[in-house]
Amino acid sequence: MRLPATAALLLLVVSPAARADVDPRFAALRDNAEPVAGLGMFLENFVGECEGAPSAAECRSKADAFRKKALARAHYMILHESELSVLSPGRFIPGTGEYEIHLTPVFSGSGMALTEGTPLKLDKVGNPVVPLLTVKGTLPDNWTAPMFHNLFSRRGIRVQVVFTPNGTWRLAGPGGKAVHGVKARLDGVLFTEARTGQALGLWIAAANAPPSRPGARRASP
Repeated sequence: MRLPATAALLLLVVSPAARADVDPRFAALRDNAEPVAGLGMFLENFVGECEGAPSAAECRSKADAFRKKALARAHYMILHESELSVLSPGRFIPGTGEYEIHLTPVFSGSGMALTEGTPLKLDKVGNPVVPLLTVKGTLPDNWTAPMFHNLFSRRGIRVQVVFTPNGTWRLAGPGGKAVHGVKARLDGVLFTEARTGQALGLWIAAANAPPSRPGARRASP
């Protein structure tokens, strides 16, 4: 079974806006990562769904070669507008400008998904269930709650992701059909306002939560 078609088209060429004034911690991760031209193609090549292929043996051989090259190697992608449904607003405190942005670390393409770690289950429509990632920050004094929430309704947040794939997963979906995906470590996620490039938040994997809760992380200060 394939996941709902929410194609995650990603940018291969990094725009000047994406590179400008980036936190040096994220810049170091990004500059040492391999750009991903299209997540759907990456997932297809990595998973290698070869059942029914004209030459299953050749298909499996190509997938094995791709995985060997990609495993344990950092990759970089910018989420397309169509993929920003993985974001949701958390609390916003008008008096201080403090806010939260929630990210569901499930990135879909070609009916498969890249997830932070291995999902333990699927929801009723076959989507992987993983813990939320939460980034906290403070906006300038002139920001209001409606302005903050408008970022999400107009998809005004740019999300840059550095991840390292470390294997595949397979779970039984609705009707018993298999759902495939790639498990990865998220190394860093940078949130900026798409229009101005203003930094909104940074999440770095070095600030891990205890291993008793895989996938649960806190934002880097």
